[in-house]
Amino acid sequence: MTTALRRRPAALGRRVGALCARAGGLSRGLSLRVKIAVLLAAGCALVAVTIGLLIHQSRAAQIASNARESATSQLIRVRQLYELTGQVDHDGTEAALDHPALPEPLRKSAKDGRRSTYLDLSGPDPAVWAARPVGDRVLSVRRPLNTAVDQLHELDGHLVVWGAVVVGLAALGGAGIASRLSRQLRTAAATARRISLGDLDARIGRTPAGRQDEVAELACAVDTMAASLQSRLEAEQRFTADVAHELRTPLTGLHTAAELLPPSRPTELVRDRVAALRTLTEDLLEVARLDANAEEPHLEVLPLDRTVEKILQHCGLAVELDRCEASRGPDPDGTSGTDRTDGTDRTHGSHETYGTEALVRTDVRRLERIVANLIANARRHGAEPVEVTVDGTSVRVRDHGPGFPERLLKDGPRRFVTGAKERGQGTGLGLTIALGQAQVVGARVTLSNAEGGGALAVVSLPGA
Repeated sequence: MTTALRRRPAALGRRVGALCARAGGLSRGLSLRVKIAVLLAAGCALVAVTIGLLIHQSRAAQIASNARESATSQLIRVRQLYELTGQVDHDGTEAALDHPALPEPLRKSAKDGRRSTYLDLSGPDPAVWAARPVGDRVLSVRRPLNTAVDQLHELDGHLVVWGAVVVGLAALGGAGIASRLSRQLRTAAATARRISLGDLDARIGRTPAGRQDEVAELACAVDTMAASLQSRLEAEQRFTADVAHELRTPLTGLHTAAELLPPSRPTELVRDRVAALRTLTEDLLEVARLDANAEEPHLEVLPLDRTVEKILQHCGLAVELDRCEASRGPDPDGTSGTDRTDGTDRTHGSHETYGTEALVRTDVRRLERIVANLIANARRHGAEPVEVTVDGTSVRVRDHGPGFPERLLKDGPRRFVTGAKERGQGTGLGLTIALGQAQVVGARVTLSNAEGGGALAVVSLPGA
C-alpha cells in the first residue's frame, strides 16, 4: 500500500497551489513590477512542486518495490527452512507463525491461500510484511523500513530547499526584468501626461537599435502621436493667426467706412456688427499668441486692492467692489478701512488710502484683461448684480445667474462653446483668454458655482 506515501506530497501540493492562488489574488492591487515578480515566482513554485512530487513518487515507488521483493525473498527462504527443519528462522527476519501484529488484510489474504505483501508507512515503525499460508497457519516475515523512510524524508527536505532557492532566484530575476519594464512604461506614461498638459515637445526617446519588443513599439507610437499632434496643432494655430491677421486690414477699412455713414438706425447696426467682428478678430489673435507662447509679461509689484479699483474705473465697468479685511490693513487714523456703519466697503471708483495692502507681482495690462473678461462673461451669461471682491492676493468675480454648467467645470472652457443654452450666446473665448493670460503672469483661475447660486471665478495671484 502506498497511500500514506502519497498523502504527504499531495497535501503539500494542494497547500502550495492555494498559496499561489492567493498570491495571484493579492497581486491585483499591486504594481506591474510586483505582479510580474509574484506571478513568475508562483509559476516557478508550481513547476518546482510538480517536479518534486514526481521525484518523490518515483523514489517512493522504488522503495516500495524493493521492500516488497526483499520481503518476498525472505518469506521464500524462511518457508524452505521451515519445511526442512520444522523451525522458523528468526535470525534478522522477524519471521513468525501467526504473528499477533500481522495486519488483518494480509492475514485474510493468507487464509485464502495467497501469498501477498503489505506495506505500512503510516505508523511510527514503518515496515513491509510478507505472508503465506502453511497448513492451517500463517507464516509471515517483517522488515523494518525506518532507514528507507528517513532517506525519503531527507530527499523531500532537499527538494524543498532547492525548490525555495529556485523560486527565490526566479523572483529576483522577475523583479529585475519587471523593474526595467515598469521603468520604461512609467517613462511612457509620464511623457503622455506631459503631452496631455500641453508640452508637445515631450518625447520618450529613441530605443536601442534592433529592439523590436512591445515597449519599443509603444514608445515609437507615443512619439509618433506626439509629433503628429504637435504638427496639427501648430498648423491650426498658424491658420487661426493668419486668418485673424488677414482680417484686420479689411476690418479696419470697414470700420472707417462705417464711421463715415450718415447717422441712422442701419448705420448703428452696421457699426455694432463691425465692432463685434473686430473684437472677435483681436480675440483670435490673442488666443493665437497665447497658444504660441509668444506673450512676455512685464511683472511689477502692485497693491492689489487699488490696482483692481483702477482697472474697474479704466474699463468703465459698473460692478460692486468689495474689500475683505484680509486684503488691507488699518487706516492711517488707526481704524479699519470698512464702512463705519455696516462693516463693508462697496465702492464705485473711490480712492481710500490704506496703511497696508496685499502686494502682488503681476502685469497690470494682463490682469485688466483677465478681470474684464471674467466680468464680461458674468454679465453676458449670468445675472446682475456682478460682484468683484479683493481677498488677500485673490480677486473673486461672482454673478447671480444659473452658474457654470457641470461640463465646463469638469473639462474646462472650450473655444466657441459657451457650455449651456441658459448662459446665453457667445464665442467662448473670454474664459479661454482669461485662463491663458493668468498662466502667463503665473496666476491661477478657479471656476466653481457659489453657494446660493451664481458662477464664481477666483483669480489667485502670486504674492510679492
